[in-house]
Amino acid sequence: MTDMTILAFALVAFIGIATPGPTVLLALTNGSRYGVKRAIAGMLGAVLSDFVLIGAVALGLGALLAASEFWFTVVKWLGAAYLAFLGIMLLRSKGTIQVATEASGSGHPVSAVAIFVKSFLVAVTNPKGYLFFTAFLPQFIDAAAPQAQQYATLTFVFASVDLAVMFGYALLGAQAAAFLKHSGAVWLDRLCGGALLALAGSLALYRRATA
Repeated sequence: MTDMTILAFALVAFIGIATPGPTVLLALTNGSRYGVKRAIAGMLGAVLSDFVLIGAVALGLGALLAASEFWFTVVKWLGAAYLAFLGIMLLRSKGTIQVATEASGSGHPVSAVAIFVKSFLVAVTNPKGYLFFTAFLPQFIDAAAPQAQQYATLTFVFASVDLAVMFGYALLGAQAAAFLKHSGAVWLDRLCGGALLALAGSLALYRRATA
């Protein structure tokens, strides 16, 4: 694997990641609600999902989802339902933006673990991710060379780009929160909630490519 191959992979990965999707929208929301420092927990959850998705693809799970209508549908509806749940929660939000903590219904602050798990689940239950990596990664893999090291390199590069892009979105959210009044915070939550619901709808309507 040459340096030019890695650079090309990083560029294509950046374009794909920077296009607003569930994980970067969560990074934006987390940044606005908790500040960049606490939003890092969500970024790490999404990065862990990168390792899980690419590892699963390397082991053949992506090919299984591409071939099996049943398992594709199961993962698809799990992902769509979770995105819809998060979208509804944001639509119902009263726009309470707190840089340090956000009070939950029980009066306790939302933990870093909860932020981490939320972002991880959003990414790992999206079948598009498995199909994307199944189609995307082999184009940068040299079949004549040992593949484990190549997959490890591409995983590290993708996770690094993903982390950088999410950090940028979280920073944008935190900066927006600093200038928003209460009514503006409500509309920011509703905008992100509506976007997540739209993504849930598009995922629910998404179908496998058939030969």
